Amino acid sequence: MSTDALIPFVDEDPPAGPAPATPVAPIPQRLPWRILIVDDDRDVHESTSYALRGLEIVGRKLQLLHAYSSVEGLDVLRQESDVAVILLDVVMETEHAGLAMVDSIRNGLKLQNTRIILRTGQPGQAPEIETIRQYDINDYKTKSELTRGKLYATLTAAIRSYDQLRRLDASRRGLEKIVAASHHFIAEQGLQTFAEGVITQMASLMGLDPEGLVCASVMPTSPGEAAGDYIVIAAAGPYSHLMQKRITDIDNPDIVAQLTRSLTERRSVVGHNSLTLFFAGRDQQDFAAFVAASQPLREVDHHLLEVFCTNIALCASNVTLFDRLRNVAFVDRLLGLPNRAALIQHLDDLGHDDKLADMVLAKIDVDQFAETNDMFGHRYGDLLLGAIGQRLTEQLSERCFIARVAGNTFAIVGHHQWVNPETLKPLFDEPFVVEEIDRRLSVCMSLVRCDEVPFLNGHELLKDASIAMKRAKAGGQGRIEYFTPALGADSKERTRLLHGLHRAFDHDRLFLVYQPQVSLTTGEVLGVEALLRWRAEDGTMVPPDRFIPVAERSGLIVNLGTWVLRTALYDLGRLHAQGFARLRMAVNVSAVQFSQPDFLDILDEALRDNPRVAPERLELEITESVAMVGMERVAALMREVQSRQVAVAIDDFGTGFSSLSYLDCLPADRLKIDRAFINLLDTERPGARIARMIVPLGHQLGMKVLAEGVETESQANILRELGCDEAQGYRYARPMPLDELLSWLQQQPPRP
Repeated sequence: MSTDALIPFVDEDPPAGPAPATPVAPIPQRLPWRILIVDDDRDVHESTSYALRGLEIVGRKLQLLHAYSSVEGLDVLRQESDVAVILLDVVMETEHAGLAMVDSIRNGLKLQNTRIILRTGQPGQAPEIETIRQYDINDYKTKSELTRGKLYATLTAAIRSYDQLRRLDASRRGLEKIVAASHHFIAEQGLQTFAEGVITQMASLMGLDPEGLVCASVMPTSPGEAAGDYIVIAAAGPYSHLMQKRITDIDNPDIVAQLTRSLTERRSVVGHNSLTLFFAGRDQQDFAAFVAASQPLREVDHHLLEVFCTNIALCASNVTLFDRLRNVAFVDRLLGLPNRAALIQHLDDLGHDDKLADMVLAKIDVDQFAETNDMFGHRYGDLLLGAIGQRLTEQLSERCFIARVAGNTFAIVGHHQWVNPETLKPLFDEPFVVEEIDRRLSVCMSLVRCDEVPFLNGHELLKDASIAMKRAKAGGQGRIEYFTPALGADSKERTRLLHGLHRAFDHDRLFLVYQPQVSLTTGEVLGVEALLRWRAEDGTMVPPDRFIPVAERSGLIVNLGTWVLRTALYDLGRLHAQGFARLRMAVNVSAVQFSQPDFLDILDEALRDNPRVAPERLELEITESVAMVGMERVAALMREVQSRQVAVAIDDFGTGFSSLSYLDCLPADRLKIDRAFINLLDTERPGARIARMIVPLGHQLGMKVLAEGVETESQANILRELGCDEAQGYRYARPMPLDELLSWLQQQPPRP
């Protein structure tokens, strides 16, 4: 560690001049070294006491403890602490009683620092070197050679060794506390809690009760205010009533003086009965901690305290940083409201405390907010969001938790008495005035009764609210939807399907089948339509009307559609190579695919990678839903496709967005009548006339007409009479894999 990072310490200067009115604490007396004599010969005890009488070693007196057997000696060690040296006889109750006691001291009582000096009556009784190593004996002497001088020298060496080991051990424990404190402080919630932790850790380090400590910090000042004004940010024991007060309000002048001195001189101060530690912070946000002891403080390890101060000062800087990060993580920067993360945390806390009974989570989404931004600008939109947040706060903040969870979406958590449509809807009846513009708003709402759904976590509750919001938005503006288990089950099923579809795509469980398209006049097979199929892991087939909408909503349809296009062109090349060169391939393209900016690039690449297939043998089928992309853009894209000699067909005509103006704008080559109208052709039910009208309409617009879902000869005859050009359906062939299709084609009779 760099010495520049350490906090300097000063011993408190002795008072100058007359003695102060308050008594000065006396210089603390250092505790004596404790020596335990274990010997069954009382004369040895007396002679040792006489030899050591009046001696001091390393500046301390000696205190002798006596035991007359190994059993008594172990009892003494169990009751007494801080025994520096043991003068131990080898032979007592038994020949090896002394050695057995050493084993109990080291392995049973775990006293590793205490020094052990064996004393033997006869030279021949001295232990072997291996015994000394095995039992961790520090020295051995014969009783006859331990004269007063030699005994003093032996004890001095042992005590110095004990003192060094004890200091090292204390430093190790102190450093462990510092490391533990660092980990603890990282998780603290704010500066006050952090400062309270400093008090606890500092008291633990000094071996004191966490009382009588005061932490002071530089008080925030205005530009004209004088520096040096400090405030109490944490206190314990008799000073706890001073929290948030200036340190000048402390009624003990000595504490005020030491805190002020430490903070102004930016250094730690060591007194006789007190210790004031200084902690340097960033941007002059320093603080100091004062600890008073009822008795004189034991010897202070300055280096250990310097490490403690440096480490805790760094922790304080981290606490400030974490406060900023926490603010960024949990507060919406635009409105100052809690954000999505804060809402989830709030719901988690309510759930863990069993406080969700009768609580409701509501989401409020502003309708057509994007259009407002486009019309008035984003600054106006931000001000409008601010006005909404202000109104919600003014009306509900005392009773509810309010958050902004997305761009134009707010969330409210509270008792059902306050969080319900009858209470929330009226909040949007009055227009919002922003930049002197009155703006009336329509909002969709979704609500979750928290006690009606199993609580997993806040994220799941918010997810339930989002599921209900999707249903509300799908119903139009100003809609309200409560979450129900059935709604959740439907959403989970779609999610399950999506995950399964991803796995199927990755593991080649999707495949194409082809349904022939024939001429109603000659019966010739003119082309085939590529249809996507999914075989689930258990071998069952998943219907396209279940998984295609899921793929479209998730965006997976883009990758799926590219794969279908490339696979269909490759298979068409194989059909041409088998002698069916006049066949065309119809491939469905969803509105999501068609709206992709790189759609034409994908088409060009697929054509380049299949040079055996002429572009005019490819036909792209689009549904009327592409009108949502924008009529002008769709028409322009269709013309680009046709410029590549690729044909375009309008699929499922008669449903969705059908209109004559729509049909007249799109330069399509073929019109496909939806199977729902074909089923009505040979009936008198409503809708039968529509199918009869579509055929001449398509011809009038210059398009070929193909009927889907033809299943009976009666339907085929009616379509022929109407002049319909082509048909596909079970009347001619079911969809089939490529190999089956090849066999089927080879079995067809030749056509003129």
